[in-house]
Amino acid sequence: ELLMLDEPIAGMSARERDLTAELLQRICQNRAVIVIEHDMEFVKKIAHKVTVMHQGKILAEGPMDQVQADPKVIDVYLGH
Repeated sequence: ELLMLDEPIAGMSARERDLTAELLQRICQNRAVIVIEHDMEFVKKIAHKVTVMHQGKILAEGPMDQVQADPKVIDVYLGH
């Protein structure tokens, strides 16, 4: 089974975001989940693997710490 979510926490309060993260952690134990999300704090709570895309192509992929430290990601998204 596959669950796909696009911006699942848009418009939610902090409490609702936390509850959604807990729910997704439970769901991820039994099925594949793809989440498209710009809130990186939320992504850190739920993701085992992160894929960063830029202009329709994969820019970086891996654990969150590795992806955040990737020079390409830093250049494209932080402008350094």
